[in-house]
Amino acid sequence: MKEIAEKITEELLLFGLTRQEAAIYVCLYRSGALNGYEVAKLTGISRSNVYNALAGLVEKGAAYRMEAASNKYVAVPVEEMCDNHLRRITEAKQHLSRSLVRCREENDGYITIEGYKHIRDKMNTMLDKVELRLYLSIPSCYIAQYLPKLEALSAEHKKVVLLTDKPVECSDTIQMYISEPKEKQIHLIVDSKYVLTGDYSENDSDTCLYSGQKNFVNVLKEALRNEIRLTQLGVNKTEEE
Repeated sequence: MKEIAEKITEELLLFGLTRQEAAIYVCLYRSGALNGYEVAKLTGISRSNVYNALAGLVEKGAAYRMEAASNKYVAVPVEEMCDNHLRRITEAKQHLSRSLVRCREENDGYITIEGYKHIRDKMNTMLDKVELRLYLSIPSCYIAQYLPKLEALSAEHKKVVLLTDKPVECSDTIQMYISEPKEKQIHLIVDSKYVLTGDYSENDSDTCLYSGQKNFVNVLKEALRNEIRLTQLGVNKTEEE
């Protein structure tokens, strides 16, 4: 139960709530309409902090204040709260995309991306932008989180080449090669233009290098091609035996 509660809190933080606001939102959601005194009693948060957090929840669209002498508050339904937040974010994204223009595309440098969550975000962004092909070398235990996108790309007739250490059930249109057991490493090449490579172990200490530097892309692409050739030689040798 504690792990579930912590996960709920972390997810509410993504919607702009502080930890105290998240705790009070959950309290309101589960208990119904409450006033500040009742919230403080149930959560153990001081009344002054409770009233500040309740005001914050109202301002952020996560709670409504009921018009009554007791000034009770009620949680906005989670679907409504999340949808409203995402709608505001989408509108802000559209405005920023129109208003902010990069002076030039930064393709030639090397960027260090630290932390599993940020690496995962970058991988998803790269997969969303595939136009023609991708090469992905990744331990089999991490494939499930990306398989729907890989399947979708393959269904769009984009070339998907997957190198991993154990067979994974997927469509026949994905080219899968089984190589030696992989350390906690990933290598991703998109459209022979962009590379993401480095540690991938679901830890904050993970570090990857992202680049559009042509020579670096070519080196990694050739390394993956050589790995594919070795897997094919191993298959042919096994069949001969």
